[in-house]
Amino acid sequence: MSGLYATESWLQVLMVTGIIGGGAAALAGRAMAATWRPFWYVLVYMVLLGAAVRFLHFALFSAHILAFESWLADTLYVMAVAAISFRVTRTNQMARQYPWLYERSGPFTWREKKRLLDENSP
Repeated sequence: MSGLYATESWLQVLMVTGIIGGGAAALAGRAMAATWRPFWYVLVYMVLLGAAVRFLHFALFSAHILAFESWLADTLYVMAVAAISFRVTRTNQMARQYPWLYERSGPFTWREKKRLLDENSP
């Protein structure tokens, strides 16, 4: 691949960044949501995971370890995967743990349930 991943093939990028990094990001996002951590934890930990993915490229395929653009691409990818995983898990949590209050309104959102009786009615 030219430019962004100059010394690596598309298969290497797919394996390391896509499968290994993406899988780790999905599991980390799910774990942070499951333990009720705030979303900013995802961002902080994914910066570290992006560095770990860059190190794997270096260790396995002799890629440039200090390639900022490649690290940024890896980090943005794992952030996106972790954010999606976090949000889907949090949506499922809210609907499952508080079924009297919330219902799913989509894969990433929940809403308050409509009540049959108004609170102001007798």
